[in-house]
Amino acid sequence: MNFWINIVGFQLVWTITVGGASRGLWWAGLPVLALFAVWQWRVSHVPRADLKLVLIAALLGFAVDSAFAASQWLHYQAPLPSPLLAPVWILVLWMSFALTLNHSLQFLRGRHVWAVLFGAVGGPIAYLIAARGWGAVNFGRPDWHVLLALALAWALVTPLLVAWADRLARDEAVPA
Repeated sequence: MNFWINIVGFQLVWTITVGGASRGLWWAGLPVLALFAVWQWRVSHVPRADLKLVLIAALLGFAVDSAFAASQWLHYQAPLPSPLLAPVWILVLWMSFALTLNHSLQFLRGRHVWAVLFGAVGGPIAYLIAARGWGAVNFGRPDWHVLLALALAWALVTPLLVAWADRLARDEAVPA
């Protein structure tokens, strides 16, 4: 049951966040992320690992999406704090993604090739849907250039986040 609630919670955060950003509401996903996070931490077998992973994902997401914004490969709607930095709403997405890694996406642990493929395919698709379906982001280069760059970025960060999730969960499971 928690598996499905985790998937639905993530999708709800994603939809409200992207939908809000497309209307200039950079903050729309924050309350939904807060509810999702509180629920997830209450039912999690590794709540401290989840919290650390959310913070790591926020920092990593800030670096990755700020690079895309600063290079003008991606132009975000509701670009708070700056058009040259990752917006708040995209960090909400990174943090909610982190909350899936020890739960509904736990199957990726130890499956590095699957994690690479999952990131290389899923990351660009999410941005493409946010761009074409919602208008929350615009591509500053030809679509295939941006999608290829996103595929490469997510092919690197997904297995990295999965490895961190595994490590943090194992560290929490071991009594201190």
